[in-house]
Amino acid sequence: MTHLSIIIPTLNEAATIEYTLKHLAVLIKAGHEVIIVDGGSTDATLSICKKYTQCIVSSEKGRAKQMNVGVEYASNKIIVFLHADTFLPIDANLLIAQALKSKQWGFFCIRLSGSHLLLRLIEFFMNIRSRLTGIATGDQVIFMQKDTFKKIGGFREIPLMEDIEISRALKKFSTPACICQHVISSSRRWETQGFISTIFLMWKLRLFYFFGVPASQLVKKYYK
Repeated sequence: MTHLSIIIPTLNEAATIEYTLKHLAVLIKAGHEVIIVDGGSTDATLSICKKYTQCIVSSEKGRAKQMNVGVEYASNKIIVFLHADTFLPIDANLLIAQALKSKQWGFFCIRLSGSHLLLRLIEFFMNIRSRLTGIATGDQVIFMQKDTFKKIGGFREIPLMEDIEISRALKKFSTPACICQHVISSSRRWETQGFISTIFLMWKLRLFYFFGVPASQLVKKYYK
């Protein structure tokens, strides 16, 4: 059996991380590795994580930096980058292993957790966009061979858009595998900040980044 190293960057994720780790229990029991890379949580994140995995490491804050650190601790050939509020399908290991037989990297289609009808439309266009462009977002659970990750030099340690940058780098090696079975990602941002305003913000940030605005400037708009 091919085992996975699942890397989860965290920063004050006590509200969601236990649900995510419970969802990974079957994979953990089967011998797959879960690596928590914490960026300095001040809530109960670490105490919760210790109930599920002993592989917990500290890092400077920053998702890209944390994920790069996590790979240094990965003992398996396949690495998976999972957000703290995203659920993998129970047979993710089989789906990923099959996908990597013909590709060097890939991602999942996404389903947002809420029930609002607009979320179905949003996720539909997210999935279409990623398939057409070969550019994945982090909440689509990017995975790859560890050797491929090393070849491209890992994530660019920028405060935003690291998923776009690594997708661009990986496309030079192969087109991505897109797994049709969904991962379920939290819709909390859409629901708390508004559907239309969040859509507008996401597209605006991507457009600005495309035209060369540095991620260090865009991150201020993202967290405003």
